[in-house]
Amino acid sequence: MQSDFLRKLLQPGRLTHVVDVGANPIDGDPPYKAMLEAGLCTVTGFEPQASALAELEQKKSSAETYLPYALGAGDERVLNICRYSGWTSLLYPRPEAFRVFSQFQDNATVIDTLSVQTRKLDDIAELQPFDMLKIDVQGAERDVFLGGIRQLQNAVAIQTEVSFIPMYIQQPVFGDIDVTLRKLGFVPHCFSQVKTWPVGPLQYQPAAGRGYHQLLEADVVYVKDFIDPIKMSDEQLKHLCLLMHHCYGSIDLSGRCLEVLEQRGAIDNGVSRYVTHLNSSNNKSL
Repeated sequence: MQSDFLRKLLQPGRLTHVVDVGANPIDGDPPYKAMLEAGLCTVTGFEPQASALAELEQKKSSAETYLPYALGAGDERVLNICRYSGWTSLLYPRPEAFRVFSQFQDNATVIDTLSVQTRKLDDIAELQPFDMLKIDVQGAERDVFLGGIRQLQNAVAIQTEVSFIPMYIQQPVFGDIDVTLRKLGFVPHCFSQVKTWPVGPLQYQPAAGRGYHQLLEADVVYVKDFIDPIKMSDEQLKHLCLLMHHCYGSIDLSGRCLEVLEQRGAIDNGVSRYVTHLNSSNNKSL
């Protein structure tokens, strides 16, 4: 169980709100799971695949809401449904890439298509302001960012999947995503996961994957610029502090948020109280 020490210290005006775009539960636990279970956040998820949406609806708690929309640029697109749902995308799989990374070819085979009307993040009437965006939409992430410029002004953290090798036709890669998010006021904070895969045609099983170094994908966490946080409100700093502490164990960035809040007079002795909490022998979890 996550401690609610920070929430009591910070006293934010509401629960932290997380938006999960492409919420298909195929890649293990989301980073906000512990916060959700501890009653420290609410979640609004988007999932256009009917089977994945049904699974989310079946397992959700009262703090979770899931919507069936395909987010993007607000235009009509073709959803390419792949044999493995994790490869389903608004972009079409790139044949040249799968001749080299052949281990994915079967899963990424398009078995059906569906015409969908994408919706901009800024146009979702049901969506309340949110603090964190987690996104994995198989190559269409930049369209979602550019369709959510207004909403992202309030957000303080983004976890996005990025590709180093385009696996879909016309897929933006890491450099493109980095430039886009920096223009929106976000800076890289950490890699939450990095995926390397063997380059074909070599088929070999070295110990612990030794010899397989090709970067393919990663999950990168971006945060609002904490060097010069003048554009962040006290409330935004509080939610950034909570998210970094509970989702990523980034106690240094949480401490930076507390320092700024102290300087503004929003909290008293936040840094020292936080350090005492971290050092407490009775503190069994962050």
